[in-house]
Amino acid sequence: MKIVDLSPEYESLYQVCLEDWSDDMREAGGHKARWVEAMKPNGLRVKIALDDDGKAVGFIEYLPMEYSIAEGGDGYFINCIWVHGHKQGVGDMRKRGYGSALLAAAEEDAKARGAKGMAAYGLAIPVWIPASFFRARGYRAVDKDGIARLMFKPFAPDAGAPKLIKPRKKPKAGQNPGRVTVTFLLDGYCPGRNIAYERTKRAVAEFGDQAALETVDVLDRQMYLQWGMRNELFIEDKHIGFGPPPSYEKIKRLIEKRVRRLKQRR
Repeated sequence: MKIVDLSPEYESLYQVCLEDWSDDMREAGGHKARWVEAMKPNGLRVKIALDDDGKAVGFIEYLPMEYSIAEGGDGYFINCIWVHGHKQGVGDMRKRGYGSALLAAAEEDAKARGAKGMAAYGLAIPVWIPASFFRARGYRAVDKDGIARLMFKPFAPDAGAPKLIKPRKKPKAGQNPGRVTVTFLLDGYCPGRNIAYERTKRAVAEFGDQAALETVDVLDRQMYLQWGMRNELFIEDKHIGFGPPPSYEKIKRLIEKRVRRLKQRR
């Protein structure tokens, strides 16, 4: 096992979550690359886990708190920690210590850069990145929003704990009279959410002038702070929650349902 800084050799692989074998990832577009280029000057850090053959099997992505989904506090925020968990590609590499090694390397790097603490987003249930992973490594929950937990590990006695930025507004129904408005708050950091965006864009186009897509660029920090959300989908004022990217067919059905309702009101 070896932990290295992201280099050009691994950048394209990192931008598709190490899933270059995935047909779904080919739908993600160039949004991740745009996000990376915007965040590099703001202190984005990425470390890659390599197996004994030099193959990339995991990564951790972290950046200064002021560019994260939290506010206040001192230090860095872990956007994502990912170890390849599929049979395809390099195979399932979980339960081999890569996640722990990536986290330890990121913490040491953050300390060397003067950070007073490290925060991370985790879930209260055992899926994706569970909060329990961080709790077992010295983090504690300092804020929550539904099943989301903001985990924090201080490196210094005077480290201030951050708070999650929570939803501050949502789209209003009837923005475009006579058409169903579909709103996507896009920043591009997550390939899975980028897939959902591209599928949404295709689905909306199927309805011609009966539906309109409003893309809110929350990569712009001020725009993000206005909304308090990123990579979320709304059909009119209804929030469409999802974990894995919903299929194109599902998104189209949801839009079609609102289009039919609009026709019935005419």
